Amino acid sequence: MGLEELDHIIREYGYVAIFLFVFLQEIGVPNPLTNELVLLFSGYLAYLGVLNTLKVFFVAVSADFIGTSILYFIFYLVSRQYIFKCPPRVLTKFIRKLKKLKQRINNRNVWTIFLGRLTPFLRGYISVAAGILQIKPRAFLTTVLLSAITWSGGLVLVGKTLGPYWNEVIQKIGIVQFIMLLAILIVISAFAGKYITRKEFSKD
Repeated sequence: MGLEELDHIIREYGYVAIFLFVFLQEIGVPNPLTNELVLLFSGYLAYLGVLNTLKVFFVAVSADFIGTSILYFIFYLVSRQYIFKCPPRVLTKFIRKLKKLKQRINNRNVWTIFLGRLTPFLRGYISVAAGILQIKPRAFLTTVLLSAITWSGGLVLVGKTLGPYWNEVIQKIGIVQFIMLLAILIVISAFAGKYITRKEFSKD
């Protein structure tokens, strides 16, 4: 599926199409197009006036948050009932490693989850890992909501901002390269924000 087909589907089915594209990929159903491309292109259509920016933003964030939360709870419940409660002997060492990893994530205030959710190709695995590691639902849901606003909502806004230069970006940079560059910039900004915040708190 290319951009022409995506353009036709979104113009035909609107916000429902955007929600389903994002939601299905977040729960692990492979799509012919990445969510990043769908969201950037949706932002571009908002620039053209085909879609409403606020509605696209809300739909994107909602689909991201709901989809990844469902995936997390599936593995959270399964691991609590079967893996951690009555672990097979074969998985004993693996369970110990998971518990150590869980402690590390808790000690870092689930910062690892937030950064992972801002990384293409790694995002879905983070939800699965968080469920298996039994990360507390409140901490996970708060973190993924922030990441959904930052990543999915941010991609919509970037797509709209790039509106006048959309064709140039596609032709000269390439959409995949642009998404990877954007991810790197966001992760660097997140690390910088974490460092500045920690430094400010250490002064108090």
